[in-house]
Amino acid sequence: MEIPAIGRNAHVARREDPVLSEKAARQSTTLGFLADGGELSAMMRSLDWSDSPLGHPAHWSQALKTTVGMLLAAQAQIVLFWGPDFVALYNDAYAPGIGDKHPHALGRPAIENWEELWDDLEPLLAGVRQTGKTFAAKDRPFYIERHGYGETSYWDVSYSAVPDDDGSVGGVLCIVSDTTERVLAETRLRASEARYRELNTNLEERVAERTAERHLLASIVETTDGQIQALDLNHRWLAINAACADAYERIYGKRPKIGEKLQEFLADRPEHLVAAVAVWERALGGETFATIEEFGDPKYDRRVYEMKFETLRAADGTRIGAFLTGRDITDRLEEQARLAQAEEALRQALKMEAMGQLTGGVAHDFNNLLTPIVGLLDMLQRKGIGGEREHRLIAGAAQAAERAKTLVQRLLAFARRQPLQAVPVNIRHLVAEMGDLVSSTTGPQIQVTVDAPEALPAAMADPNQIEMAAILNLSVNARDAMPDGGALCISAKAQTIEGAHRSRLNPGAYVCISVADTGVGMDESTLVRAIEPFFSTKGVGQGTGLGLSMVHGLASQLGGALTIQSAPGVGTTVELWLPVSRAVAGPIDTDPQPDLRPAAVGTALLVDDEPLVRMSTAEMLSELGYRVVEAGSAEDALQRVEEGVRPTLLVTDHLMPGMSGTDLGRTLRANYPELQVLIVSGYAKNEGITPDLARLTKPFRSDELAASLANLSKAGR
Repeated sequence: MEIPAIGRNAHVARREDPVLSEKAARQSTTLGFLADGGELSAMMRSLDWSDSPLGHPAHWSQALKTTVGMLLAAQAQIVLFWGPDFVALYNDAYAPGIGDKHPHALGRPAIENWEELWDDLEPLLAGVRQTGKTFAAKDRPFYIERHGYGETSYWDVSYSAVPDDDGSVGGVLCIVSDTTERVLAETRLRASEARYRELNTNLEERVAERTAERHLLASIVETTDGQIQALDLNHRWLAINAACADAYERIYGKRPKIGEKLQEFLADRPEHLVAAVAVWERALGGETFATIEEFGDPKYDRRVYEMKFETLRAADGTRIGAFLTGRDITDRLEEQARLAQAEEALRQALKMEAMGQLTGGVAHDFNNLLTPIVGLLDMLQRKGIGGEREHRLIAGAAQAAERAKTLVQRLLAFARRQPLQAVPVNIRHLVAEMGDLVSSTTGPQIQVTVDAPEALPAAMADPNQIEMAAILNLSVNARDAMPDGGALCISAKAQTIEGAHRSRLNPGAYVCISVADTGVGMDESTLVRAIEPFFSTKGVGQGTGLGLSMVHGLASQLGGALTIQSAPGVGTTVELWLPVSRAVAGPIDTDPQPDLRPAAVGTALLVDDEPLVRMSTAEMLSELGYRVVEAGSAEDALQRVEEGVRPTLLVTDHLMPGMSGTDLGRTLRANYPELQVLIVSGYAKNEGITPDLARLTKPFRSDELAASLANLSKAGR
């Protein structure tokens, strides 16, 4: 039966109906970055984005997805203004600060909801977007309508440029803190201090005797919201307002009284008395100064105070004591620390994401280079070319190529782009079976123990990756940390995380695999950098520096985490946290696969934009019995079909200039349903490849290609 050729217009039209539903299905699975962000995360997932300039989140750039994912999880107040329209995206912490503008502002251009201050805000945002330079300010005033009326609010702000995927400035990230209440409180305090100083200058008119003076001072300080107290030259309290007495009670459990001496008040706390007397002696000696000090009994509370000391004089100018005005700034300092931590975490996350994208791209190019090398060396070995010396050289080159392939897999693991087959795994059996292998690897100087309880639940993991990439890798690291011998313990236990935890995982049930050694350990500076890619404490040529970063990437990709505890001379404990599986674990299949070969009949259409990859793959296909037709692009392949080529098999690269291999496979299969399609990709990521298309990862040997094609034939039957 004659099959009609495909026209260019025909294949384009067919891509616009069933494919749309498939794309919609894929989009629903690409919103993982909106998974962990509280109320705003849920709101973004359910929001109708059809009239937003940003469009649906599934189509956002990777940079925008990454930034939104980070700000949703942050505790600081963060808003992102994206694109030329400055479309607003923000987190739960930021929403209360804009009052009734929320939720209307979400996903809308900023001018629609910040119209009253747009003349003030727009130049700041535009300046950052145009220059890429960060704008920062403390207590910056903004006129805003957020509670049904206009008011002047004050903010600590840091506006930073966020790069888009192409390197251009995609938006402006604003990390802010509403300081309105503090600024207004400080204004009131300054007004009270001004009133107090004004009254103090008129003491000659108001002070007739010492008792009247004390009464007047007490009355004055009681009118201010700030903490005010005055001591005479003998350290007796002349006056203290309620706010200051409350502060003493909070940190010492008792309140000072007028006429009481400082030495009497702190007689039961001599170390606190020394610090208090030291600072008051400066003021009583005539010095005017400001200082920030921490006071308080840890049994009650420790607080940080910002204080200003001034001399207290009588009407004739005689120095009679000193007074201070102060305020508790503990909460402000903690908020500043949290903000700095959030900024650092965001910078680190953006840096790691950028490194991951770079690493993934390098690995893709490296896989394309390795594919012809691995394939041709495999062919030379199978054909037995040359004598004994040539066989050794070819075997050595093949071994080096496999090591390079393993290095690429580690890069992909760090970048969280490796293909994983996560299934319910019996961790107890896996850990127990690894004990003998680890013992043979570490040697007799190291005592290896394994501890895993019978009732350990199954965990979601890739068993091969957990065995070889994680447990064995961590055990080898532990061995290298114990050059003179020691103890190595591999254990597993079930744990439930309920609140804040060192792993920073969400609450839930987890299995924790621990590899602990009694080796040299790591100091604080080394521990901080331990999971950085390419960082190694071993000598040159003794490690790639990818081991821990690879395990960290593996754990993150499986929904878990990696934690490290270490100290010099004590040893190191590395914990791999994996989510508990609700399904029952099945047996781990360790039987070798049979030598599958396809029923090689017909024509294979081979499509790849890399000539060397096409060359080696074409040779493999020819050996398997196919007649091979090569094409350098999807468009070239469609032209070959239009000219009369009728393939029974399509082997195509996924990512190519122009049309992707996946789109090519769907287009040809729409016209030739019996066509077998195998997608070959240098990226280990499955994004963009539909589940109904078989997939083979570069680099590959002839037997791996044959097995993939045999599985295609088996599925077709």
